[in-house]
Amino acid sequence: MRFLFACGGTAGHINPALAVAGELRKMMPDAKFLFVGSGREMEKRLVPAERFDLANITITGFARGAKPKDLKHNINTIHNLSVSLREANKIIEDFKPDAVIGTGGYVCYPVLRSAARREIPTVMHESNAVPGLTTKVLSGVVDRMLVAFPSVSSYYKRPERVVVTGTPVRGDFHKMSREQAKKRLGVVGKPLVVSFWGSLGADGMNHMMADFIRLNSKSGAMWHIHATGNGQNGVSRMVERLGECGVYGLPDWEDLRAYIDNMGTVMAAADLVICRAGASTLAELTNVGRASILVPSPNVTNNHQVKNARELEKAGAAVVITEDSCSGQLIYNTALRILRDKERLEFLEKNAVKLGQPEATSKIIGAILSLIN
Repeated sequence: MRFLFACGGTAGHINPALAVAGELRKMMPDAKFLFVGSGREMEKRLVPAERFDLANITITGFARGAKPKDLKHNINTIHNLSVSLREANKIIEDFKPDAVIGTGGYVCYPVLRSAARREIPTVMHESNAVPGLTTKVLSGVVDRMLVAFPSVSSYYKRPERVVVTGTPVRGDFHKMSREQAKKRLGVVGKPLVVSFWGSLGADGMNHMMADFIRLNSKSGAMWHIHATGNGQNGVSRMVERLGECGVYGLPDWEDLRAYIDNMGTVMAAADLVICRAGASTLAELTNVGRASILVPSPNVTNNHQVKNARELEKAGAAVVITEDSCSGQLIYNTALRILRDKERLEFLEKNAVKLGQPEATSKIIGAILSLIN
């Protein structure tokens, strides 16, 4: 069989596709796979690393402002849309997929639209508590609309095509226990806190984390791994900020990175995770049962990260801090309180596990194969 995946922009769109494709490859070693992206950094980084082929098409998103630069951008996007449809058609014609699967990003529209017109089985997966524009448009076209939250079904015009599956998580998140993961990382003697703001980073939040790192560098209260995002530019900017805070050189218990490549191991080892509320990240947290402090991004469509985060908060699985009330000191103090209160830490972990959907990948594969058959 031949499977075509469309995803792009962020790790939150790409990792669920990699989880499904990875499991399909185990089931069908002779199957062929091709990913279609928009040429952005995360696609070029993550997809080839998992030994999948990647093709890029010319596609950009719409700017929501009304400034001259936004209008110019949108005119260019309309032009790119027609180009991307031609490119998607060519890829489909050459690859001849048995099914086409989209997991998010503007790149999904031309690929799944072109496949649907050719009557190739199509599946779209939405990880967030509120669907994005691309998902809404495609929901009337694709054969199956797969969603992470039951409450999302009401957003779609064809509820009979909606299937609740949860969000898939890569297999490396289930390979080892906390003790095994900590041993691999060399973490001993104190709890491990992991923080990141997504693959692209968040400049304002990294500014706050500089103060967090300053406080922990002095106290040594926890092992701490922080990913800045945005490649080496993010790391160098963080080093500058730490210098402004009076921190020149980090102690052994502080680990600063651009990106956490071994996220499965790091998440397994973590006692507490501090992060945004992207749906893919929340799926990882709940599947491994980790307590978290969530600072949802206010700069996303339909404020969907706040709604994602509130789902965990309501279930007693996370502490939510809004960005407008946030500071490095507040995050640090909140983390210390949770880590020192073992009952509360266990309560958060237990409720996170209850929200996990470990069968998400198999449900999605079942939906794909049923359409092919």
